[in-house]
Amino acid sequence: MGKVLVLTILVFCWWVGMATANQSSVAIEAPQSVQKGVELTIRVTVTHSANTFLHHTEWLKVTVNQKEVARWDYTSNSLPEAAIFTKEIKLKAMENMDITAQASCNIHGSKGPGTVKVTVRE
Repeated sequence: MGKVLVLTILVFCWWVGMATANQSSVAIEAPQSVQKGVELTIRVTVTHSANTFLHHTEWLKVTVNQKEVARWDYTSNSLPEAAIFTKEIKLKAMENMDITAQASCNIHGSKGPGTVKVTVRE
């Protein structure tokens, strides 16, 4: 009985570790501040352990001030280009921006959103 319990606990811990290790994560690059009216480039880098037809980043979305401004959806027939990939979007800076990006694995989910703030100067 004791060996079965220990084995069950070990398998559960391994499974939980694998699940969190395979979640899609994001990193956002954007300037801290820009002049009003300037077009800025936001780069979002997604990291995931692999992108195969069975296990892949399923979607990536970017919101600015809680409004979705970009989204990429992936399927087993239309995979992301690599395990680590970057998408760029260009926006005109008219007001301060709270930028949020999040990606999700089709099996393990997301490590959560990444956020940055851009201050727009007059």
